[in-house]
Amino acid sequence: MEWLNSFVDWANNYLWTYILIALLIGAGLYFSIRTKFVQFRMFGEMFRVITEKKETDTGVSAFQAFTISTASRVGTGNITGVALAIGIGGPGAVFWMWLIAIIGMATAFVESTLAQVYKVRDGDEFRGGPAYYMEKALGQRKIAIVFSILLTLSFGFIFNSVQSNTIAVSVNDVFNIPTWVIGLALVILTAVIIFGGVHRIVKVTQVIVPVMAVLYILIALFVVVTNLSELPAFFSLIFSHAFGLEEAVGGGVGAAIMQGVRRGLFSNEAGMGSVPNAAATANVSHPAKQGLVQSLGVFFDTIVICTATAFIILLSDFYKTATDDGIILTQNSLADHVGSWAPYFVAIAIIFFAFSSVIGNYYYGETNIELINAHRGWLQGYRVLVLAMVMFGALAKVQLVWNMADLFMGLMAVINIVVILLLGKLAAQVLDDYVEQRKRGLDPQFYAKNIAGLKNTECWEDDSPETK
Repeated sequence: MEWLNSFVDWANNYLWTYILIALLIGAGLYFSIRTKFVQFRMFGEMFRVITEKKETDTGVSAFQAFTISTASRVGTGNITGVALAIGIGGPGAVFWMWLIAIIGMATAFVESTLAQVYKVRDGDEFRGGPAYYMEKALGQRKIAIVFSILLTLSFGFIFNSVQSNTIAVSVNDVFNIPTWVIGLALVILTAVIIFGGVHRIVKVTQVIVPVMAVLYILIALFVVVTNLSELPAFFSLIFSHAFGLEEAVGGGVGAAIMQGVRRGLFSNEAGMGSVPNAAATANVSHPAKQGLVQSLGVFFDTIVICTATAFIILLSDFYKTATDDGIILTQNSLADHVGSWAPYFVAIAIIFFAFSSVIGNYYYGETNIELINAHRGWLQGYRVLVLAMVMFGALAKVQLVWNMADLFMGLMAVINIVVILLLGKLAAQVLDDYVEQRKRGLDPQFYAKNIAGLKNTECWEDDSPETK
């Protein structure tokens, strides 16, 4: 298998070095300009729309769709990913994570708005995502199927095995519970939730996501408050390593950019094409509302949660001797601040973060399986395979699997970004329609007929509220 691992490493380096960084930054800047910097001028509006209630009993609320996407976003990448970025790319990587998040907020708005425009009905629920707008807006079903396969392999199988592996290793290390017991418990819990459909997934994520986020942020705030005098040095360290002459000469800036962009995307998923699958489930009166909500999700994931991890690590001295082992770096750094109980807290945080990701990742695969083939047998087979990969991840060493996940994630992002660049003008028109109605003091309502040339929008074709 060594040859496969070497090939995947080479493909990852080429893809991430020469293609994805240019696409991510270029697309983010283009969408920022095209939407007149929606991430800044509509920032307050994001908080207003996330609290809106559903108009009917169909679908899920804007906040519930936010928790599904956040369940997938906020995972081990927020704890181990940030530590890996700092360990490999230095403190300057944090700045590039921030930058990719800020411009990525515009990208997230565009892809999630498009997912809402082209969502479809599924009984009393909605589903959609990049594969759906690839098929409906561009008429490219073959590309849609390729994307669906990549997403299902990445999120449904590979990422879920990585998440269960992280839980098993962390819990075994701290509590000395056999990994097979941990794996079996994860399989049972996952089965109970995923066989209950999207509404059961929503019930779980809308509890887990706020709890895990609040606990982690409180710990980070404690670290900040007890190190207030070090905050200027914290920001100086990040900016000096992001742009410093010494780092530029030594190649450190390149490593910082690479790791910041790579781990930033893995954490907030802006442009990857995963989050729109959750955005499409929401029952809202206007597609731009869910675009705004998911744009806020990028801010919450990276600027809030990832920065909390960066505070914990960089306000200690362990990062200076860091290895590539992200979880150990985070545990040691937190122990430096709060004492010997830190490994227990990190293990519990990992359980919340990673398990919520398993649930969110599963749903992304489900909605794409239904696009490929709506026969219920396919869905049941997919569920069984997800559970098998959860168990496999708890028992196996998954370095090769992690590397393959990076590769598939990169390929997904390339396909999705190219597609939304083609459709970006449409998302901007939808935003203009929303803003114009808000200026008139209205609660924006969207109808496909208001956008010239818009077609194949199953849920926005008439004026009746229940179709939204």
